Formats: sequence, C-alpha cells, structure tokens
Amino acid sequence: MAAAALAATALTAPAAHAQATGPDAGKDPRLMRLLRSMSLQDKAAQLFVLQVYGKSADTADTADVAANRKLYGVDNAAQIVARYHPGGFIYYANNVTDPRQVAGFSNGIQRAAMAQPLRVPETIATDQEGGIVARIQPPATQSPGSMALAAGRSTGDARALARITGQELRAIGVNQDYAPDADVNVNPANPVIGVRSFGSDPSLVSSMVTAQIRGYRSGGVTATAKHFPGHGDTTTDSHTGVPRIGHTRAQWEKLDLPPFRAAIAAGVESIMTAHIIVPALDPSEDPATLSKPILTGILRDQLHYSGVIVTDALDMQGVRDKYGDERIPVLALKAGADVLLKPPADASGTGVFARQLAAVVDAVKTGEISEQRLDASVYRVLALKQKRGLFRDPYADTARIGGTVGTRAHLAAAQRAADRTTTLVKNDAGLLPLKAGPRKVLVAGWATASSTAGLAAGIAERGAATTVRSTGLSPTQAQIDDAVAAASGQDLVVAVTNRAWDVSTEPGHQGPGQANLVKALVATGRPVVVIAVRDPYDIAYFPEAATYLATYSYTAEAQRSAVKTLFGEIDPQGRLPVVIPTRDDPGTALYPFGHGLTYHH
Repeated sequence: MAAAALAATALTAPAAHAQATGPDAGKDPRLMRLLRSMSLQDKAAQLFVLQVYGKSADTADTADVAANRKLYGVDNAAQIVARYHPGGFIYYANNVTDPRQVAGFSNGIQRAAMAQPLRVPETIATDQEGGIVARIQPPATQSPGSMALAAGRSTGDARALARITGQELRAIGVNQDYAPDADVNVNPANPVIGVRSFGSDPSLVSSMVTAQIRGYRSGGVTATAKHFPGHGDTTTDSHTGVPRIGHTRAQWEKLDLPPFRAAIAAGVESIMTAHIIVPALDPSEDPATLSKPILTGILRDQLHYSGVIVTDALDMQGVRDKYGDERIPVLALKAGADVLLKPPADASGTGVFARQLAAVVDAVKTGEISEQRLDASVYRVLALKQKRGLFRDPYADTARIGGTVGTRAHLAAAQRAADRTTTLVKNDAGLLPLKAGPRKVLVAGWATASSTAGLAAGIAERGAATTVRSTGLSPTQAQIDDAVAAASGQDLVVAVTNRAWDVSTEPGHQGPGQANLVKALVATGRPVVVIAVRDPYDIAYFPEAATYLATYSYTAEAQRSAVKTLFGEIDPQGRLPVVIPTRDDPGTALYPFGHGLTYHH
C-alpha cells in the first residue's frame, strides 16, 4: 500500500508555478496530464459507477461470481477494475457484513485500481442517509433519518451526525455518500421519498441540507444533494414508473429549488438527478436525468453549479421507459451529467454496462459527443478524487476502525439526537406519560427486531409483562382478530404502524390492514398508544386513536427514544416537519407544520 501511495506522489506534488492558458486555464496541470494519457475508453469508463456482487474484491463465492459474470463477464470487483477501469463502485446491503470486512473490500478494490497502468483510485459510494436508508448497519452508528432530524429542528445535530457518518464511512473506505436528500416532501402519498426528506418546508429543508453537507465534508466524504430538480411531490416511485411533477415554474422555484440553491451555496460537490418529468422545466417529456434544459440550462447555466452531476441509478424504470438502455448514457452526458450510476441488466438478466460503455465511446468517435465535452466530465471526476485525497492515499486504515466506527461517543451522539426527534402528536386521553411499574402490555403491529421487539423489551425493562403480536405491513383479518383477542385483559396496547396511510388495494400497495388493526384495537376499549415508526401521516387513517407518537424511523435509537418518551423520562421535543392532512381533504391540515405536544408547559 505504501509503495502504491508513494508511486502516486507524481500526481500530488506541488503544482508548477506556470499557469495554463486557453481551455486548460485554472485546471490542475497534473490532472490534465493524466487526462491526456487516457484512452477514449479509459475516459468513458471513468464516468461509470458500478454495482458489484460479493463481500471482497477477489470473491470466489459461487453465487457472487455467477452474478458478476452475468453483469460484466468477469468474476469479481478486482477483475472488473482490470478489464474496464471504471470510475467507481456503489455498495449495497448485500456487500456488507461488518466494518472490517467492508474496509478490506474497499482496500482490495483500490489495490486493483493502483495496479493498473494509470493508477487512478476508485470512487467508492453508498446510500447512507440515516433512518430507513442505511446500507451500513450496526455496529456502525445509525443516524436518525432526515425527517426525524428535522423534527428535532437542530442543525447542530444534523451537522454532527453527518460528520460522524462521514468519519465512519471513510474509516471503512467509502469516500462518497449519496446524501443528503434535498427533496421537499409536500405530497403525503409520496411512495419513494417520505421520511427521506427533511420535510415540507423549503426553508427548513434548506437549513438541514446545508448543515449535513458541511458535516459530511468535515467527515471526509463527498456529499451528494439529491434528487434534482426535486422528487418531493409525486405519487409514482421512479424505481418502477415515470413520475410526473405538475408544478409550474413559479411553484418549482418556491418549493423545490431552495434546498438545491442552498446546497450549491454551501459548496456541495455532487448533485444527483431525478428520473422525473417536469413539463414546466422541459416540455419535451424527457426525464430530468436526460434533460439538457434542466441539467445544463438550469443547474449549470442558471444556478452556476460547477461540481459533479451524478445520475440516479440507470436500472430504474423512470429513466428506461422512453429510450433504449444503450442510448441512455449518451443522452445523460449530452444533457449535462458526469457520472453514470449503476447500469442495468436487460430482460434476460445480462448486464448492459459493456454496451453502454461502447455507446459512449462510439458517440465521441462519431462526433455526437465532443471529446472536449467528455473531458470536462472526466476532469470533474478526477478533480473530486484528488480533493478527497484518494491519489495520495486511497486506502482505509484498518487500525483506526475500532476507534472510529460505532464508538461510545458516536452512539451517544446519535441517541441524544434521536431523543430530540420523537414527536407527541396526540395525547387526548392524557394517557402519557406512563408511570413505571407492573402492568400487562400488548405490543402489536409492524415489526422488525428493533421496532416491535425493541419496544416490548424497553417497556418490559420498566416493569411490564409484555406480549408481542407481529402483523406485518398488511395484516390479515385473522391476524387482526388474534391481536384483538390478545388485547383482552391487557392494561395497555401499543400499536406500531409503518405507512398505514397506504390503504390502496392496488398491486404494490399495502392495503388497509394496518389502519383496520388500529381501529380494532381501539374498539376493544383498552388504552391504546399508536407509534408511527415511519411516515407521520398515519393518524389521519384512524383519528379515533387518542394517543399518537411519531418516530420517523425504526432504528434502535428511535425506539429507545419512544420508550423513554412513553414513560416521561424525556420530554417529547419533536415538532412536525410536515403538515399531516385530513384523509379526505388533502388541503386541510389535521395537524399543522410545527405541531408537537410536550409534558411540561
């Protein structure tokens, strides 16, 4: 590793005093020399960030090798680097076991990269937003999600947790985080953003986004504001369809633009596109990822953004409906994008990356994309790698993992932040706070190990005898009947919901089971506390529930905070970062923005 780092010093030596002129003016002459030494295919490959299977760079696991061969024609990440020289990789949950394993994976990828003639280090990225989107799980510190942090209203917490996340990611070799989410979630029925957004108020979202960008940067990773030009008002998931945003230009400028403008002012180095159609910004009906009026006309020319533009994943349906897979990267580059994320597989499951790479090369050879345009994107990618210090030292220091990842101080900071986010929305019966002591409690509803079971354990620690009924996202009538029977003779029922508002019976939706469960439990006459562990909007679908808490997340920290709030050990401090509308009239607020009850007045 030391030899590789030393060998890269030619790129990191002090710059010559001579100033470049012409098109190279203001550019690093070392990077320009590197750029000129690259073949056309090397340049095009630098713009791709790839998904890979396995938990090590040289994996020989049979299933992972088969999956990689299907996508890339080679066995593993090291062989992908050797054959294609891509710009980077993205980690998903299936790449992760524990921090030391991820660090080894990252270092294996970088060793493969530094063994190549050009010695260009890799971008290694992941989605670590916090809350419901966190690829790196415990023992890594779990930050409250965006909407939770916004409920706490503390930009200090938002910045501190982003810094902690950045430090822990960098310790395991990840140098780019596809966060924070800069979408303004004004649509309660948004199936893909929801609690990933900081809220429905552009000013609040802007302040939290700015804080997190600064936190990630101080933690040593590249932040990525997403999803431009704003994915907060859609009822279609861009993974499975093509969302259409009906905002006028004036509405967009008032609602969606401010967080991105604030991100640019804060010096954000990467912005991710959205696979959404916004006719007011581009009447061509092209998704924003492929729209020159949006990416170049607005983001580059009007907002003067000069950083890296990365596409959302190219395997999402939102970008694949209108054009063939081989045209998509060419059109994205022509629109103004720099980085092409996660090429898809075709209908047979065969990866199209090699064809997409060839399509970009051919587009330059035929003049459809000028080599100068290609070079501009490659330079941005290389400059960002240099800014992150990757040419100097691309490796994770495994000796520092134990003193960085999931430390007592980091975990305590996450818990303190979570304790400021729990929102008491409704306490009409005066049921809360509870007193510790013997009682019989049923915990029923949606479950993970850290939600229903975690809540039950926390309640039991305070003297209760707990019974658990886990009923999933779509409880059946039999499960509801079983939970109602279990409620008989209980002193208290805690009902856990996760997007209970999604009552549609259409395919892909959860249906009314969770709302029906809560209504049935309330009808037993037992005291019921409802805890929404994801979107706060659920209460509109069972207004007969008298007691309602929102945690915005189901991390262990969020559930510990909920239990402490139930028993009055902490005063609920969270305030709604969104409006909760009534079920039948979305224009009427059931609970307004900023609403939140406390125990002490």
